[in-house]
Amino acid sequence: MLRIGLTGGMGAGKSTVARALVERGAVLIDSDVIAREVVAVGTPGLAALVEAFGSDILAADGSLDRPALAAKAFRDDESRNTLNSITHPLVGQRTAELFAAAAPDAVVVQDVPLLVENHMAPFMNLVLVVDVAAETRIRRLVEFRGVPEDDARARIAAQATDEQRRAAADVLLDNNGPAGAVEAAVARLWDERLVPFEANMRTGTAVRPAPRLVDPDPEWAAQAQRLIARLRVAAGAAAVRIDHIGSTAVPGLPAKDLIDLQITVPDLAAADGIRDALAAAGFPAIPQHTHDAPKPDAGADPGRWEKRVHGSADPGRPAYVHLRAAGGPGQEFALAFRDWLRAEPDARAEYAEVKQKAAAAAAGPDREEAVDAYPAVKEPWFDAVYQRVLDWRAAHPE
Repeated sequence: MLRIGLTGGMGAGKSTVARALVERGAVLIDSDVIAREVVAVGTPGLAALVEAFGSDILAADGSLDRPALAAKAFRDDESRNTLNSITHPLVGQRTAELFAAAAPDAVVVQDVPLLVENHMAPFMNLVLVVDVAAETRIRRLVEFRGVPEDDARARIAAQATDEQRRAAADVLLDNNGPAGAVEAAVARLWDERLVPFEANMRTGTAVRPAPRLVDPDPEWAAQAQRLIARLRVAAGAAAVRIDHIGSTAVPGLPAKDLIDLQITVPDLAAADGIRDALAAAGFPAIPQHTHDAPKPDAGADPGRWEKRVHGSADPGRPAYVHLRAAGGPGQEFALAFRDWLRAEPDARAEYAEVKQKAAAAAAGPDREEAVDAYPAVKEPWFDAVYQRVLDWRAAHPE
């Protein structure tokens, strides 16, 4: 099952995107609909609200008078907390029931207006944000929903900013264009990313891209932080620290479009213990592969360099997750090597030249041979610079 979070500001067009996803086959869980269901007439939720806030929050027909509730529930923090303590567990329980009822191969879209405000992005496999300029959203609210302009501006100001939503977005769906444009974007997203992502999750398949160098992307750092947030949720207390490592962690360095991350764990038993949790978060385990730090002293104790490797199942954001024991040579070298490259321009230039040679060696038509050829060129260089990196770290402690 693939869990997608969908959000956007008021008037952005989330309903349009949700409808387009449902038409493609997604299962929709609408948080606003659930919030109304759990306090409908005759529900325990409505009874609890009446007990907490009084019967004058009811309309003449016995249903919830939302403005009357808001006048009481939002007058102070204590009242707001009382409201949340009643409604949030009910919404959570109903949401969990709907997830449990979905098919194992479902793409489940959870429409959550306050996803960013409630810090829910790390709990999703992917976050879609519908993006529209604020003035356009205000105009839509006024013209199509009859919301007074001052009210529309106040509501938008009370929500997350556009910048905060964009920072949380794995996919930004631009809905500023003509009618039908966002639906076409959703159709492409469904076919090219969501369906393959779900299949990879279900089969435990990590994406392993071809070793082709690209120019530095200023978005790599933000993408890494979104992945790290998901890994923190999945790994829990087993993660001593999680870091962005490798070439994409070095500004200005050409690299494969592949985010390398390192989870430092107390020991590899802890790494094995979170294998399934990482897979459920979108990072299935993959076999050991050759792209790793050098092992010049492996003959004495090869276990000191042992690690576990997971990879992203998302074809739109390939990543490798290296799990290494705290204090091991591989764990320490990965961080020192990254910091050395960040600090030393000559080292970056030297490594960039090695990477270009490796990419050229991997340019053949056979993909499996290419995947093996790339690290085969780099590993001798890693062995040669290993001591230089350790000496630099000794002279530049963290």
